[in-house]
Formats: sequence, C-alpha cells, structure tokens
Amino acid sequence: MPNGDFHREPASTATQLDSVASGEAILNLVRPLAWRAPVIVASPHSGQSYPPEFLASAGLSRQELRLSEDCYVDELVAAAPDLGVPLLAALFPRSFCDVNREPLELDPAMFSDRLPEGANTASPRVAAGLGVVPRLGANDREIYRRKLSFAEAEARLARYYRPYHAALNALCSEAMALFGVCLVLDCHSMPSVGGPHDSRHAGNGRVDFVLGDCFGASCASAVTAAIDAYLRAGGANMRRNSPYSGGFVTQHYGRPATGIHVLQLEINRALYVHERSLERSAGFAAVQATMTGLITMLSEKAAELLKE
Repeated sequence: MPNGDFHREPASTATQLDSVASGEAILNLVRPLAWRAPVIVASPHSGQSYPPEFLASAGLSRQELRLSEDCYVDELVAAAPDLGVPLLAALFPRSFCDVNREPLELDPAMFSDRLPEGANTASPRVAAGLGVVPRLGANDREIYRRKLSFAEAEARLARYYRPYHAALNALCSEAMALFGVCLVLDCHSMPSVGGPHDSRHAGNGRVDFVLGDCFGASCASAVTAAIDAYLRAGGANMRRNSPYSGGFVTQHYGRPATGIHVLQLEINRALYVHERSLERSAGFAAVQATMTGLITMLSEKAAELLKE
C-alpha cells in the first residue's frame, strides 16, 4: 500500500484500512494467522458504507441503491482467514464506485465537463450504465439527479478504487513470493432472474452458481473444473461463463502464464436472501456452509491444482 495513505488497526487477524484524511473505513483485509495456501478470497461488491454526499446527490433511496449490492457475500466467505487464506472486502458500495471496472470506464453523458484522454467511453458496460462510476442502479433506474464533474469521479478513484487495487496487487505479489502461484477467488452474487439470453429455465430463472474464467484465459482449467465438481456434488446447478465470463478483475489480473489465476464466482441471491427486502433468508446458513466447504477444499488442493 502507498505509504501515508492508510494506517492499520489489527483486530485479531483483521486489518482495517482507513482514509487518514476522513477516518472513513475503505476496506477490510482479514489475514490468517498463518497463510497456508496460495488463495485470496475477494468480495468487491458487498460494501454497505454509503458516503453521505453520495446519498445527497442520488435520486434513489439508500434501500433502492442497496439493490445493486452483492449483499452479504463477504459474510458468506467470512471463514476464509480461519481456513488459512486472506479475505479482502470493499466496504463502499458498487453503485458509488465499482472496482470491477477499468479505472476510466466512464459514461460521458453523466459529466458536465470533458473526460480525459484515454477514457473508455464505449465499452458494453458503459453502454449498460455500469461504468466505474455507475449511471444506473438496479432495475435500470438513473442514480443521479444532476451531472457530475470529472473531479468527483477522480476523487472516488483516488480514495476508493486505487486503494482496493493496491491491496489486491500487494496480496497477489505476497502470494507469489510465498507460494510461486496465486488464485484469486473473486466472489459475487447475481439476481435470480436475468434476461432471456442467459436462461434455460422458465421465467428466466438463473442457475445456482456461475463460474467465470474468461473462457479459460484467466484460470487453470483444473481449478475451474474442481470448483465446478465440488459445487455440483452438493447438488448445485452450474454454468460456466454465461451470462458472466469475468469482469475487469478477472481479465486484468488473471495471467496463468505468470502464475496468477483468477476465477469469478457468482452466487444466485435467491439462495440466501429475500431479494426485495434484502433480509437474509432461511437458506443463508446453507450457502455460507457451502462456501466454507469450497474454500476448505481450495486451501487443501489449490497448490496442486495450480501446477497441473
């Protein structure tokens, strides 16, 4: 991490990274007492800390904005440090700043001034209203009541986006130094109902889990196959790379030839939460146990799988 930007406050195995300027919690990095396997578990979209200035500028209520969260995914994978691998979680919401996007993946229609040269304004994600500063929330509703300045976007990149990626980069480097290989399990959740292009079921219902490895480009096939087999053995309905093949983190960090592998894991929200109220459902404990079992399996087998 860049010197001077953060201070560390250990709480058992936890390290909270705060902005020195504001005291605002940015990230939670929970380390194992002993790092035992070349695995990093990440939850970039489960943050629930909504900056007051964001809520003031938004035309949606906090509850409406929360519908964009991968809610409670960080809790579903909370056992990771006890199993010998670190857990990195963003505490800020994805509707405010989405770290699973390119740093300048921005929609020019959102801004009152010109964007800098090099901004990616034509990606499919920007077209869908889902850039690094999203234009749309859940149900394709406009987030803002006004245009933003680029200075506002840059402030978010500096305070939230870059620290997250600095922490993830540092963890990958540390894992490579310790083990010679690294697997990032990038954990997300998805709405239970999608568009007609990603369904094989009546009512556009989605499967239980989707594994995204950029069609084999971001992760060793042995790892993807092992995770697929583990979840299927528990009765899960699975799909690979459809409708999610991997976002920026998967595409940017996943370089199997260099030893760094990334797999994006999507969990069907209906398995563990009431999607309208966002209250945990009766299935929460079962999904949490499934994820604990999956991380246990990876902590035992990842080193071997990554070298196949």
